[in-house]
Amino acid sequence: MVAGCVITEECALAVSAERMWKVSCSGDAMLKACAGSFDAVDVEGDGGPGSVTTLTLSAAAAAAAGCGMVKSRVLARDDVAMLLRNEVLEGSKVSGQLKLQVTEVKLEAAGDGACVAKFKVEYERLDGGGALTPEDQTELIGGYLALMKIVETYLIANPTEYA
Repeated sequence: MVAGCVITEECALAVSAERMWKVSCSGDAMLKACAGSFDAVDVEGDGGPGSVTTLTLSAAAAAAAGCGMVKSRVLARDDVAMLLRNEVLEGSKVSGQLKLQVTEVKLEAAGDGACVAKFKVEYERLDGGGALTPEDQTELIGGYLALMKIVETYLIANPTEYA
């Protein structure tokens, strides 16, 4: 798809893959778990391929992200494999440099009540150049990692939610 521009990262989480998946695939659950980060989470569609999700960031989150909104379209969703693949349509400081950005997260069990989130971001620059700078790559993947850590913190503090 994209000529060699791929970022991968793994993130260990102290909650089950099933609980993380339930939050990741629900606009209402994401809004609840990430209170203070989002003002609204709007999903057009059933959450499956073709659905468009718009995350409206809070003022504090927008200042950190360099944008007030992130919009993405679901390309693939596999509830059994716990894999979600999205195309980012709008959002983030780094996205302004990109012609195409596709994200993938796969949640894998990692022992009792724990999981690993495996991220992949594929991108193509507007200018046709190669890889983003290491700083921009860190910023791009860092937003996804931070979001998972916010959800993890919420789920640890609320052990019966989404169980």
